[in-house]
Amino acid sequence: MAKRPTSARKSLSPANLAALGAERLAGLLMEATVGDMNLKRKLKLELAAEVGPVDLAIEIDKRLAALAASRTRVSWRKRPELMADLDGHRRAIVDRLAEMAPGAALVCLVAWLDLKPGLDERVKDPKGELALLFLEAADDLARVASAVGPDDAAPILAEAIETRLSDWAAWIGRAAPALSLPLARRLLELLTMGRKRPGGRRALVIRRLADRAGDALTWTGTWSDEDQMRPDIGAEIARRLASAGLAEAARAALEASHPHAGATLRGDRREAAPDPSPLREAAEIAVLEAEGRTEDAQSARWAAFSRTLDPRPLRDFLARLADFDDVEALDRAHALAATHSDASRGLSFLMDWPALREAADMIMARAGDFPALGDAVPVWVSRLEGRYPAAALVLVRSRARNLAPLGPTRTEEVRALSVEAADLAIQAGARHGLESHAAFIDSLETLVSRGSRRGAH
Repeated sequence: MAKRPTSARKSLSPANLAALGAERLAGLLMEATVGDMNLKRKLKLELAAEVGPVDLAIEIDKRLAALAASRTRVSWRKRPELMADLDGHRRAIVDRLAEMAPGAALVCLVAWLDLKPGLDERVKDPKGELALLFLEAADDLARVASAVGPDDAAPILAEAIETRLSDWAAWIGRAAPALSLPLARRLLELLTMGRKRPGGRRALVIRRLADRAGDALTWTGTWSDEDQMRPDIGAEIARRLASAGLAEAARAALEASHPHAGATLRGDRREAAPDPSPLREAAEIAVLEAEGRTEDAQSARWAAFSRTLDPRPLRDFLARLADFDDVEALDRAHALAATHSDASRGLSFLMDWPALREAADMIMARAGDFPALGDAVPVWVSRLEGRYPAAALVLVRSRARNLAPLGPTRTEEVRALSVEAADLAIQAGARHGLESHAAFIDSLETLVSRGSRRGAH
């Protein structure tokens, strides 16, 4: 067997280091700890973990107590070392101790997080790196606390929120979506039982926990009476209550927050009420469904789509139709988009659905109705040019004509579009019913000249 090359045996790798033997490696590690306190602490944590969870917890507690008691200001030179120290102990808690003793790990992690107020006074953190380190630990908090279970973990977290709200509001708020459902519900119960309506940061925490627990009533109770009257907040409350099967309460919330219906009198003229927001439309549909008014809910979905061309209510509408009925309804939707008063919006819907044949037909039928085609044109052209080259050519020419009068700043883009139009124009069927490329270039040069004169003035 051929020997391994000498260079391979000299490279740093686990296999090569293991070949040195435990005694030699131990000596090298001891040498490396001289002047490197973080490495020394990490090795001590590993040794303690090998003994057992009690010894590891004691070792962690000693370091956390020292950090909490310190009043020495940390210079910018020392900050990376401190950050590494903190992260090393966090990893020891969540990667080593939590596997052996989740309860002890939770206590240590709470103590670790509680270091932040003291560190804020001692450490300048212009880039927010220290704050981010603690905020990201909220993900570990969710995992460790969920492993401990609701009966033991919830009181610990509740006490932290009640007594140290300033920082814990952010951490529990971030952790809430990842908490186990039983823990979220138990913690929510401890924070709300027999309490008045929360406000400020406490309300935000309870709202996130109620969101996780699926408790629509508690979520609603975090908003003031005044906030519940606001149209969009009232709509979201109604949607959640409807999803929870509380149809009567949902309708009441929606009506209480409804903007003035019909028309409002302003001066000597009547002004129409604004169109409902998508949030209110979605809430109205959810409430109708909760009330068992499925046909009215379907009518509301179609009305929402007809007004906005938003594909979401259309998809919900189609999903509730019987076989073949959805095909007919989709044809109606395509026709509505193709004849929409806002041609650009109608075309955008058809291209994004996608309904390329209908989009191509619309482009050819309404070639002069696209004054404001945006940056989506290159993507649309790439989708159309293979099967519908004439429609692709109309889009390219429309985009070029829109940009030409804007002056020298768009000259390069207009030139590129004219080249693309030339390439499309030579494809079979691309110029069916359209002006020649030469005529297009002449009209484009006229528009460019107008833009140049306007820019000169």
